[in-house]
Amino acid sequence: MIDWLAFVLVLVSALLGTVVVVSAYSLGIRLLTISGRTPIVSPAEFTDAITIVTPAEIKAAEKRAKKAAKKSPLTEGQKRLALVGAWACFVVSGFAVLVGIYLIIGDHVLKLFGAA
Repeated sequence: MIDWLAFVLVLVSALLGTVVVVSAYSLGIRLLTISGRTPIVSPAEFTDAITIVTPAEIKAAEKRAKKAAKKSPLTEGQKRLALVGAWACFVVSGFAVLVGIYLIIGDHVLKLFGAA
């Protein structure tokens, strides 16, 4: 017999966790960009990659990011506040991931070490 209430509880908690992690991380990236610290990650070059980004393209992207940071209408205080907000969003996202991991394996680890 299937415990449908438990199934729905797992479904809702998984969806809620996904929404929290993705929303917090996305807002963190947005605030990080607003603060003038656009995250530029140079792509790794793989031998079988379909698209290879040239060093010139990477340099152009970095130049555009610096230009956009200079154009920002925000004051230094507002940029600092956006940076703090970004890191707070990253902490919330990471904490939600850790809670999810604990919910999956927490009791098993406690039983393994004899604490439960």
